[in-house]
Amino acid sequence: MDIAAALRAFVRTVERGSMTAAARDLAVSQPGITKHLRNLERHVGARLLERSSRLVRPTPQGQALYEASREAIAAIDSALEGIRRDTGVIEGNLRIHAPSCIGAKHLHGIVMAFQRRFPSVTVDLVLDNREVDLIYENFDLAIIYGRSIGQELIIRRLGLIRRILVAAPDFLACHGPIETIERLSQVSIITSATFLAPPDVLPLRHRDGELVNVPVRTILRTNHAEVIAATLIAGHAAGSVQQFLVNDELRQGRLIRLLPEYEVKPTEAFLAYPSIRFMRPVVRAFTDFAIPALRSIDGVTNADEAAAM
Repeated sequence: MDIAAALRAFVRTVERGSMTAAARDLAVSQPGITKHLRNLERHVGARLLERSSRLVRPTPQGQALYEASREAIAAIDSALEGIRRDTGVIEGNLRIHAPSCIGAKHLHGIVMAFQRRFPSVTVDLVLDNREVDLIYENFDLAIIYGRSIGQELIIRRLGLIRRILVAAPDFLACHGPIETIERLSQVSIITSATFLAPPDVLPLRHRDGELVNVPVRTILRTNHAEVIAATLIAGHAAGSVQQFLVNDELRQGRLIRLLPEYEVKPTEAFLAYPSIRFMRPVVRAFTDFAIPALRSIDGVTNADEAAAM
């Protein structure tokens, strides 16, 4: 029996709660995973997993083996990749998760630039707007908005994601100028489905630090940042948007910034990775490459810059 392969299969099955998912992560067949697990249980003389039609969970003996094995396997992987790094080779697979807005607009390009420098690296880039468990979903890195609670993560701060008020020239030609927050309350607004709290009140911050809650007439709510940007560009409504999504449109005059002395409360962004894992050389290389690029995005600012705006 290949004890290392069997332990990898076991650890991944516990983390994913599924032999099918473990097989997919490890790029082996499900019968191969089943064989590894059966051989491991025979080797230790104990039942390690409780299986049902929907979920696989560790027994008490299995949980003890998982806790003892997961960091050891990570250390072995790190040592092996460290040798490759010492020979000047950065290779392997990266699983990265990010919100779809920053992922499609900016992180995708950063990933491609990294692969041009290190062509032996493959990347699984998963973009969606949900909170993920990096350990159990086998992600090496993630961009997260806000500090995560309840996960064993190491985080690197990227900065504040600025949200500004904009409208298309056609919208302003139809509805007139918007030069006061009172006027903002009178026009059609698009916003995030989860951003307004309480509903139909937009929290704005003046450049002097004063916070103002502005009642607005929301005609469309969505959880998709690109839909917000497209709606604004089409002139269907005015509203707030993450600045980095519309920098080109602002330069081209397809969108016009409204009430520049005000911004919507920004969101703090971090690059996170599981703290239980040793940082593999390919993960470290990508982190060192990506963080300066992400921090340089127009619309991502540090706290001091944001306070001065």
